[in-house]
Amino acid sequence: MRLGGRLSAAIDILSDIETRRRPVADALKDWGLSHRFAGSGDRAAIGNIVYDALRRKRSFAFRIEDDGARALAVAAVLDGFAMEPDDLARALEGDRFAPDLPSADAFAAWRTRDLAVAPDAVRADVPDWLAESLAYAFGEDWIAEAAALSDRPPLDLRVNTLAADRAKALKALAPFKAEATALSPTGVRIAPIARDGRHPNVQVEAGFQKGWFEIQDEGSQIAALLAGARPGEQVLDLCAGAGGKTLALSAAMENTGQIHATDSDRQRLAPIHERLKRAGARNVQVHDPRDDLSDLQGRMDLVLVDAPCTGTGTWRRRPDAKWRLSEAALARRVEEQDAVLDEARRFVKPGGRLAYITCSVLTEENAARIAAFLGREGGSGFGVRDAEARWQALVPQEEAGRRRLVPLEGGGQAIALTPLLSGTDGFFFAMLERR
Repeated sequence: MRLGGRLSAAIDILSDIETRRRPVADALKDWGLSHRFAGSGDRAAIGNIVYDALRRKRSFAFRIEDDGARALAVAAVLDGFAMEPDDLARALEGDRFAPDLPSADAFAAWRTRDLAVAPDAVRADVPDWLAESLAYAFGEDWIAEAAALSDRPPLDLRVNTLAADRAKALKALAPFKAEATALSPTGVRIAPIARDGRHPNVQVEAGFQKGWFEIQDEGSQIAALLAGARPGEQVLDLCAGAGGKTLALSAAMENTGQIHATDSDRQRLAPIHERLKRAGARNVQVHDPRDDLSDLQGRMDLVLVDAPCTGTGTWRRRPDAKWRLSEAALARRVEEQDAVLDEARRFVKPGGRLAYITCSVLTEENAARIAAFLGREGGSGFGVRDAEARWQALVPQEEAGRRRLVPLEGGGQAIALTPLLSGTDGFFFAMLERR
């Protein structure tokens, strides 16, 4: 497919997402199934246009004075290829599959409108109702922090130290110009894609099949390592999902001790079995959501709560979620977070730890939930452990400043990671200890 056909396809997909209010991944998959003539390169290029249009939906609409699917797709191409409107017009000449282009007035606006004078929420590329929450979370840097959540993300991998070391993984991934991550001692990074490129399908690589590495954002790797699971400990991963952090805990524990992994959603938990087998993780017992875990109460050295959240920290990878998020959905997540913290506390033994993690950047889901927990009767037996000391011990000294310290009620500090500051997805980590 030429650029015109790819652009037309992206417009159709963006219109489908808007009309049917459906996730971008579903819309792209359905388009691919109904247009089997499109090769993998075409599908990747079309996906880039769609994702970029959604990432910067508000700023693109401001600059081109149009928030329709066609205008947003064209803006994504102009921005992603660093093209001028005249360059695009020439590139589409003679392409019978090319769409009609926006008006001359729209292109004139694109050339001249200064994003610096746009409203704050437009510059940040976020819904208006979230501006106050983001400003509270980040302070004066909030616009730059939020805008960084609209960048293209890298492809991060975690080396499974049960099967390989980072040097071995880097050698296997050398064709993709993989490099060691700056923060995680077990991370490998493939740079963000440029223009109409695509990331490699690392899951077909021999190293992946042998369990040498897993796909996991560097921020998620750091969050698991901050939990400080030690060999021989008893650990409960209460919201294990597909098992990304479970696998990281198993490696940190050197396949000793015992990890109990469960999740309230059976479908989310299902992939964990295959991943554990491939990684060679033998110290993990997976519990069905229906299982009675009462025997574990008061026995765990560490309980990990990777809490259900809005996922605001993952907007680089899931930009459509940014526009579907509502105040009602945030309120539901807050209720779920309070409930899972209350459940988790029952399993922590005296002197044991409770690690609370989200992939959100919102205070409502992070520090406020810790404060609320400590203020409830069940949380009064817990205190805050300062996460900063663990961070300093984990991260290279020259990189140690690449985090945000979040003061917690009752003393101590949590760690927040962001694309702008840390180069990772957005994450929050707090550690509590049962007295």
